[in-house]
Amino acid sequence: MNDPWIAAFVALFLWWFSTGAILVVVKLADRRGGRTGLWVTLAGLPALALGLWGMWVSSGIAGVGAVYHGFVSALAVWGWIELAFLTGAVAGPNRHVCRVDVPEWERFIRAWGTIAYHEVALVAALIGLGLLFADAANPFGFWAFAVLFFARVSAKLNLFLGVPKINTEFLPRALAHLPSHFRIAPMNGLFPLSITGLSFAVACWLERLVFVTDPAEIVGFALLTALTALALLEHWFMVLPLPDEKLWRWMLPAPKTKLDKTTTEDAHGL
Repeated sequence: MNDPWIAAFVALFLWWFSTGAILVVVKLADRRGGRTGLWVTLAGLPALALGLWGMWVSSGIAGVGAVYHGFVSALAVWGWIELAFLTGAVAGPNRHVCRVDVPEWERFIRAWGTIAYHEVALVAALIGLGLLFADAANPFGFWAFAVLFFARVSAKLNLFLGVPKINTEFLPRALAHLPSHFRIAPMNGLFPLSITGLSFAVACWLERLVFVTDPAEIVGFALLTALTALALLEHWFMVLPLPDEKLWRWMLPAPKTKLDKTTTEDAHGL
């Protein structure tokens, strides 16, 4: 487990599996309807608690096992927040479809209203985890959460401004209003900056991975490099005609009804 290639594979597998697991749960809750999404979110609270506890326990231990423990725990915290969003339990006050004739500033306010509670939860989690673990002996769990946070914010802004390709296959009914707040466009001015920033982050993690000698740090920076590279790949999925939805489609139950093929942010990974 000290090998950086094994750590990178672990990050890849956890990204794929955790995304698929969340999509399966959301799809099943979506099919049952009613308040199932809320009950599923509440049932997932033990995973959130275990994630927070795992980050706390592992933060003071500078070892390979603790690095993996902190990384997995951070994914558990992130995954619960994403589950709460996808079920509609923690999304935003605006559940209405955006009209096509609204000005750009109003479209932004309306789009913010669809995800406001979710964004507040993410910011609160980032600040809280940063205060607790940023200077810990093992900060890799916090850094993993931070990578996911900034990559997700970048993805949301790019989807709002407009990208060529947005999948809608995994959009639940609770978020059926989201498509009207995003835009399909050839390109936007933020996308090159997002790609550059994520590429720079990958290079920074790689630089640390090359020069550190402690096994725990090697594993930690390998995990962060792989996770950031996956976030970069998700951004490229927005512009390249690649069937990335096939990574998870086979895991999901067949839908009862076909949803509108417009735009949503959650066809990609965590």
